[in-house]
Amino acid sequence: MRFRLLTVSLLFMIAVSFGQTSSSTKPAPGFSLDTIDKTIDPCVDFYQYACGNWIKNAEIPPDQSRWGAFTELRERNLEVERSILEKAAAGGASRDAIDQRIGDLYASCMDEKTVDAKGIAPLKPELDHIAAVQDKTALIDEIAHLRLVGGSSLFRFYSRSDLHNADLVIAYIDQGGLSLPDRDYYLKDDNPKMKAMREHLVEYVTQAFTLAGQTPQQAADSAQTVLRIETALAKASMDRTARRDPKTQDHKMTRDEAVALGPNFYLNRYFADVGAPNFSQLNVANPDFFKQVNGVLESESLDSLKIYVSWHALNAATPWLSQPFVEANFKFQQNLTGQKEMPARWKRCVSLTDRQLGEALGQRYVEATFGADGKQRMLKMVDALDKSLAEDIHNLSWMSDETKKQAKVKLDAIRNMIGYPDTYRDYSSVVIKRDDLLGNVARGNIFESKRDIAKIEKPLDRKEWGMTPPTVNAYYEASFNEIVFPAGILQPPFFNKNMDDAVNFGGIGLVIGHELTHGFDDEGRKYDPQGNLHDWWTEQDGKEFEKRVSCVADEYSNFVAVDDLKLNGRLTLGENTADNGGARIALMALEHMIADDQTGKEGQKIDGYTPEQRFFLGFGRVWCEKRRPEMARTSVLTDSHSPGQYRVDGVVQNMPEFQKAWGCKAGQPMVAENACHVW
Repeated sequence: MRFRLLTVSLLFMIAVSFGQTSSSTKPAPGFSLDTIDKTIDPCVDFYQYACGNWIKNAEIPPDQSRWGAFTELRERNLEVERSILEKAAAGGASRDAIDQRIGDLYASCMDEKTVDAKGIAPLKPELDHIAAVQDKTALIDEIAHLRLVGGSSLFRFYSRSDLHNADLVIAYIDQGGLSLPDRDYYLKDDNPKMKAMREHLVEYVTQAFTLAGQTPQQAADSAQTVLRIETALAKASMDRTARRDPKTQDHKMTRDEAVALGPNFYLNRYFADVGAPNFSQLNVANPDFFKQVNGVLESESLDSLKIYVSWHALNAATPWLSQPFVEANFKFQQNLTGQKEMPARWKRCVSLTDRQLGEALGQRYVEATFGADGKQRMLKMVDALDKSLAEDIHNLSWMSDETKKQAKVKLDAIRNMIGYPDTYRDYSSVVIKRDDLLGNVARGNIFESKRDIAKIEKPLDRKEWGMTPPTVNAYYEASFNEIVFPAGILQPPFFNKNMDDAVNFGGIGLVIGHELTHGFDDEGRKYDPQGNLHDWWTEQDGKEFEKRVSCVADEYSNFVAVDDLKLNGRLTLGENTADNGGARIALMALEHMIADDQTGKEGQKIDGYTPEQRFFLGFGRVWCEKRRPEMARTSVLTDSHSPGQYRVDGVVQNMPEFQKAWGCKAGQPMVAENACHVW
């Protein structure tokens, strides 16, 4: 699935505090006037006004690449999940099947002594299999096996809704096979940071192969081979920004046509190896990739290709092998994130359990934390935001009645998934052993891979979730036409049952508005109410929309993220559009609540601030953050979200409602001369 996320692409998970949690857990940081820097004029820089004191006092912990509301709450969530897992791990023979699996997986990860004693041994059979391959045809068997166990290389194979028949799941093949986060890391020679990352990759590959048993010279040669092959894959890959348009990845063809694109991929053999059903058609997201890489597979020697495949098996395993491998992996990641220290092992093991058995751990998490009123509160706010967006669409001056009617149909069709799935995933077939960490990871990955592949040629399951219940995030999925809010996000600073409505609408209300708006951003608008890629706009309305989102793209492209790097306004366009639209409709919902309040209580000042001002302060608090320079640079190139500063200032400078609330005058920085307005 392709999710439109609220937060950055590295998902942040937190806990929800409606029930009892571990006694050692710190209270969740929520809305507080202590974050405000009153020496700053809110009309000059609202982000600094709302977050200035927080920024002055906050320090990024050494095991973090950034710090803010999301990461603060993620840490709290890890503590809650740790308590659940330690109890499950110590439960003994009396445990039920869920606690046995999550407890034993966690225990196998925490048993560092056993993992260190095994060294490379758990991965050696995999590496030996690759080394024994006698021809390029047979090498595809190992690439297919890696797809199942979690070490994907060369290209991607997965299931997803048919772009033109969303009720049917079909097969997809796509570009892939890179170790660095983006193609530009391999291709840009005018950026010293990019060149440095290629050098760091070579160092990492060399160290990992040396630890695996190669001589230093062999390992150095292997690293150059990996870099050469991955550079060729990068040249064949589509630009990240271009991929935001779903039409660039709409290439449905017969199985025979796909096989003919790249005969050296031996796709029919690959499909059989991974256990795919006998499908007759599939979507090739980037046909040029398979055409170009076909030549790479022809020109590269078998030995070179085996080194490349071995590297991807090794790279996937390094976090779960002995300590020297773990440290080599972390050292490489440091260059991308700037983290000073590796997270504690228990944190890594909690995250692994959530990733491998997420709906089993999530079930226990919901039982421990999610109160009965959580879902109802959320549904009430979603309904209020739905009505506000419908009103916004109805009142648009630039959209015709014909397109407005179709937009309302799509809005009414959006499904709301709140808290946790109706039916949890069944992991009963996954074998977990307390003394076999890498084996557990592989078996968990095989389960998930086969589950994904088995969907091909079957009806779409619209009840499936793409996030685990403890996750502090939310998403809109265009192919499902649904918004999903895991239980983890329903706590401060997003939602606080003891806080006034203005602050809550600035937090969780804006999140809801953000996700709803994704259905109508530059990508989401291209899908119809059923999730099909279908243009339901009049030609003139489409032009009017593009004119308005171009304003947003140009505006954000002038924001400096770090050093001399500016944001990519086209890469971040969907999220920026959703932020701007979400803020407007959330404030609109709040204003309706104030107007409907017969007591007058909702319109009163609190702590000297009007409801509208507290709405914006609640919004600002959510995005107070600090980033390490390395992470800031990586995000500019790979993240579709803007930094917190511009998620706040970029929005409020476009809002007359903000300027009215704070008494801003024309010419001040938070009053855009040519304000952008889409939704």
